[in-house]
Amino acid sequence: MKLETKKDLVARALKVGRNRIIFNTARLSELKESITRQDIKDLKDSGAIRIKEVNGRKTKKKRRTRRRAGSIKKKVNKSKKEYVTLTRKLRSYLSHLKKTKQIAQEKYLEIRKEIRAKSFRSLAHMKERIAQADTFKTKGVKKHVKNIKTKKKRKKN
Repeated sequence: MKLETKKDLVARALKVGRNRIIFNTARLSELKESITRQDIKDLKDSGAIRIKEVNGRKTKKKRRTRRRAGSIKKKVNKSKKEYVTLTRKLRSYLSHLKKTKQIAQEKYLEIRKEIRAKSFRSLAHMKERIAQADTFKTKGVKKHVKNIKTKKKRKKN
């Protein structure tokens, strides 16, 4: 007995796929007589038509990342960060001196090379070196350098 057309009708009426529909073989005569959507719904409620559960996919598991070449994230060297911050500070101060014409162009380039070579420990150290070379036109910076020297002497005592 072929019930393909009935299966199509049930699939449309109940809005499910054809493969999910199962007919009760003991009640085939009732199934043949059903014509309307309401008849099909009543047969489903009575148990003549059964609908399979949806065969779902297994949930995808998240792939564990492996530690290998290309996935290892190294932290940036701390000394490099310190170098970058100090260099930026020194260069900005040096460019300020150049703009205010407190330092000559040749001396500016020379000090920039020294900054690149890490010859200054700090901004105060650079100011001290510049003051010793007597390239400054203002006295305020020399006072600042003298204050630094006295602070160093106090620390030693």
